[in-house]
Amino acid sequence: MAAGESETASSQRLPGEQSVEAGAGMSGADPLAQLELALQQAQAKAAENYDLYLRARAETENMRRRSLEDVSKAHKYAIESFAEALVPVADSLEKALQDESSSLGALREGVQITLRQLRAAFERGHLTEINPVGEKFDPHRHQAISTVASNGTVAPNHVVTVLQKGWMISDRVLRPALVTVAQGS
Repeated sequence: MAAGESETASSQRLPGEQSVEAGAGMSGADPLAQLELALQQAQAKAAENYDLYLRARAETENMRRRSLEDVSKAHKYAIESFAEALVPVADSLEKALQDESSSLGALREGVQITLRQLRAAFERGHLTEINPVGEKFDPHRHQAISTVASNGTVAPNHVVTVLQKGWMISDRVLRPALVTVAQGS
């Protein structure tokens, strides 16, 4: 090989790669044996990289599977805390039905306590009521059932009466309030 060819060949080698001539000059070993050794080293490195690839792929698949399971559990048990808050309400209602006394006052008091428990459960679940008497009609939160003539006490396009309260979860309408609206002139 000429001097110019040797420089060109050495400039095209990858870092850490030895030339066959340099290895032959240093160790005096057969160039074929050196190539076989280099091939074995490359195959070992390829096998190691393939093993790392397979492990990374398996880990990625396991993470994906665990994520899907977590999402599934989150959907399945999302109302768990809300349900826990409602259980005492159900207990109170069952006790009210089991009560044999004929005292209307005691029954009324029990219902009021149960209603307070229910409202507390709603509050913990971020469930708020929509009771828009006197408010401006909002089609996103209210459903107008009818319109009535404005009598001067309620401004036009404002809620006159609430036929059924609405409910919101956080900032999303669960059920709009059913209302009658004052008619504009």
